[in-house]
Amino acid sequence: MTPVARFPLPELDFEGTRPFFEAAARRELRIPHCAGCEAFVWYPRPACRACGQAPLWKAVSGRGTLHAFTIVRHAFAPAFAPLVPYATGLVALAEDPSVRLATLLVDCEPEALRVDQPVRVVFRALPYEGGEAILAPLFTPA
Repeated sequence: MTPVARFPLPELDFEGTRPFFEAAARRELRIPHCAGCEAFVWYPRPACRACGQAPLWKAVSGRGTLHAFTIVRHAFAPAFAPLVPYATGLVALAEDPSVRLATLLVDCEPEALRVDQPVRVVFRALPYEGGEAILAPLFTPA
């Protein structure tokens, strides 16, 4: 299941998230990572919270566990009505479980999801206003 909503296109040229969207366009999941102290820096920041160095974007496996989720049974916007029921959640990445990505959970029955369930990244084209679509990392049960 892929969203059918058409929302304003995210700022793909915003310095803080441009590498994230560029990687997604190549079907890669990349997260800022500090070469100094080896910490992941999520949400993207210009400097590592632990040591202050500038992070570099590092490819990660796309594996993780479902940290938390909710099943949406009432669409908050009319564009999401065809998706109901659907699940959104937080995925803790395998490389660093303190890095949690907010995501839409796809290719699954929402009622079958469980906390701590293994998940993996999949890339889907999400439509935006003007007919443009971008690839985005979403997650599915592994």
